Amino acid sequence: MFSKEITANVNNGSEIRAMFEQGAKLRAKFGAENVFDYSLGNPDPEADDKVTESIIEYAKTPGIHKYMANAGYPDVREKVAEYTAKESGITLKGENVLMVAGAAAGLNVVFKAILNPGDEVIAIAPYFVEYGAYVRNHRGVFKIVNAKAETFDLDVEAISAVITENTKAIILNSPNNPTGVVYSEETLCKLAEALKAAEEKIGHPIFVVSDEPYVKIVYDGVKVPPMLKIFPHSLVVNSFSKSLALPGERIGYIIANPSIPEVELLMQCMILCARTLGYVNAPSLFQKVIADNLDLATGLESYKERRDVLYDIITRAGFSCRLPEGAFYLFVKSPIEDDRAFCAAALKHNLILVSGSGFGCPGYFRLAYCVSMDSIKNSEKAWMALGKEFDLI
Repeated sequence: MFSKEITANVNNGSEIRAMFEQGAKLRAKFGAENVFDYSLGNPDPEADDKVTESIIEYAKTPGIHKYMANAGYPDVREKVAEYTAKESGITLKGENVLMVAGAAAGLNVVFKAILNPGDEVIAIAPYFVEYGAYVRNHRGVFKIVNAKAETFDLDVEAISAVITENTKAIILNSPNNPTGVVYSEETLCKLAEALKAAEEKIGHPIFVVSDEPYVKIVYDGVKVPPMLKIFPHSLVVNSFSKSLALPGERIGYIIANPSIPEVELLMQCMILCARTLGYVNAPSLFQKVIADNLDLATGLESYKERRDVLYDIITRAGFSCRLPEGAFYLFVKSPIEDDRAFCAAALKHNLILVSGSGFGCPGYFRLAYCVSMDSIKNSEKAWMALGKEFDLI
């Protein structure tokens, strides 16, 4: 009766959301203080006072809730372009920027604009769970390449090996969800060289779609290399869900590298797609708000502290993972091969985890540490009990 594809996807469900719902049931049964939910990347810190003040101020502006050009306010687009030009070291104009209703909308707009039926999009496993759905939404073919084992760095040779004449794009996500890995400039430059060689062979550009919601959430002096400078055929998709703790407001942007052939036509295609996919224009009030707060990163120090405390707890409990350089996730090795079974076992200790299989990487599980410090500290006994159950300590 309904779409077979969508019905199947509903039945399969999102593992993240499924575990989040499981957490709600446990909280109702045992009390919120006794349940330790690491399932959802929902920022714990509230938005910065400067952001709140901007919201209040702009809410008073006459006409703020009316339509504007589908691409967004011209002054906002210029501010985003100017800020990104300074950060990336390339020349940008407002015409290279499209304001969108969050990164998910931005990715769908990009894929709708660039994909023909059968075009292939490469993703690096582990990857954000909905990438495949976004690509298939627009009749693309989703191809998975594993990152290097244990380190989760890019495997440039493996990526090169799967490129065909149908390859249209590759998705990069750095800092990465779920691993927290930040790809090095050296590795990215090697990938740029490999893509250039492949483009010369197949006769058309390969777009690098850089999904960057965590670009400001980095630790220990780590710098995120500028994708726009490294990859001439790049599109950057960003949102302020994480950096400004505004996930419910759905605000972000797309930047098209001016080096892309016929970039003006691409911008017009994306503007049309944003409109016809139903986004129409990015939220008017929050366009203005984010334009005044492009340099902020809400909760950065608190995330680092939570990362360090949780990492210490789980490693003392016998678990192992790479210390993340960015984002707010730990991607931890499962003590048994069946990571879904392990996450089910963790529920007995009121620990809500998400299996690595949902991210295309079995044998691991993800922890979102954008939760309260009290919850992290109070979960120590549960982690120790879980470690003992699996003979890790």
